[in-house]
Amino acid sequence: MSDLTLMMNIGKEMERKLNSVGIYSSAELSSLGSKEAYFRLKMKYPNVCVVHLYVLEGAISDTKYNELPDNVQSKLKDFADSLK
Repeated sequence: MSDLTLMMNIGKEMERKLNSVGIYSSAELSSLGSKEAYFRLKMKYPNVCVVHLYVLEGAISDTKYNELPDNVQSKLKDFADSLK
């Protein structure tokens, strides 16, 4: 088990996807940020949705993805929409 799965919201499947886009540790994820990690995932897995972005942001901020503040969710949704 990598330290990615020790982060809030990150399970084995998300860890596998992150590894497939070159993200192998919590430090790498935190350094890249949720938007860059999501962008990489979106390029490889076009069907990922905004919830994946919330999951990543929640992992970095140690917050359950569905408890992110509304203003944070709104900004993340705008970013995800810009990639469509």
